[in-house]
Amino acid sequence: MTYLMSAALGFVQGVAEFLPISSSGHLTLLQHFFGMSQPDQLFIILLHFATLLAVCLYYFQDVVEMVVEFFRGIAALFSRTPSRGNPPEARRLVLLVIVGTLPLLFVLVIKDQVESLGNNPMFVSVALLVTGCILFLSDRMAEGHKTARNATLKDVLLVGVAQGCATIPGLSRSGCTISAGMAVGFERKFAVRYSFLMSLPAVFGATILEVKDALGAEGGLPQGVLPKYLLGMVIAGVVGYFSIRLVNLLAAKGKFGAFAYYCWAAGLASLIFNLIGFIL
Repeated sequence: MTYLMSAALGFVQGVAEFLPISSSGHLTLLQHFFGMSQPDQLFIILLHFATLLAVCLYYFQDVVEMVVEFFRGIAALFSRTPSRGNPPEARRLVLLVIVGTLPLLFVLVIKDQVESLGNNPMFVSVALLVTGCILFLSDRMAEGHKTARNATLKDVLLVGVAQGCATIPGLSRSGCTISAGMAVGFERKFAVRYSFLMSLPAVFGATILEVKDALGAEGGLPQGVLPKYLLGMVIAGVVGYFSIRLVNLLAAKGKFGAFAYYCWAAGLASLIFNLIGFIL
């Protein structure tokens, strides 16, 4: 892997992780374009970790409040003095994120099979077309009014199922979860906020598992790749921060579904390109 490739993949991850166009799908197709027969799974997960840091920075106050309320909530469970009134919004948001993450536990059982789908660029191309259809429908949903205060556990569980489905390469995680949030009646701004906050435990857990598996399989970090990995991660993190701002702006204006046309174009172009390569 060259520095140019590392920078290109970092940029694509920073843009595609938050814009609803599937970062995993684009990284897979781009690595095949660069001639890598097998995608570098360790590098991909490190790029995801870099964009996780971007989420933590952008939603810094939310993250801090959620961590504090998580421990306060645990203390309240063992307290002899019953709490009165409704719990703080941040504490309820912690519960919503935990419940929304639960469906990913079932994905762990078929993790290897799901990841293997990324080795088939034609499958990824079709998944991008499906992502386009999901986004096209999202802007045609009625404006919801649910927030962390009144969203139900059933609501977030359905959004969590969408996140589990989005582990399939080519399906956009942000596109699926934000669209699912809108479908269950979330306020558009909250749908975006919840989607990105829900990604934190999912990406952090995946990072630990993937780094452990990758380093164990390769006997350690490949020689000479650390500077290239770091370059891609820095670019992914910086670009990702500004991409979050853009997604919030577009979702608030009801322009989220505009990315459907890009996903259709990218998926169709990739599908045609791979069909021509297969025939030749």
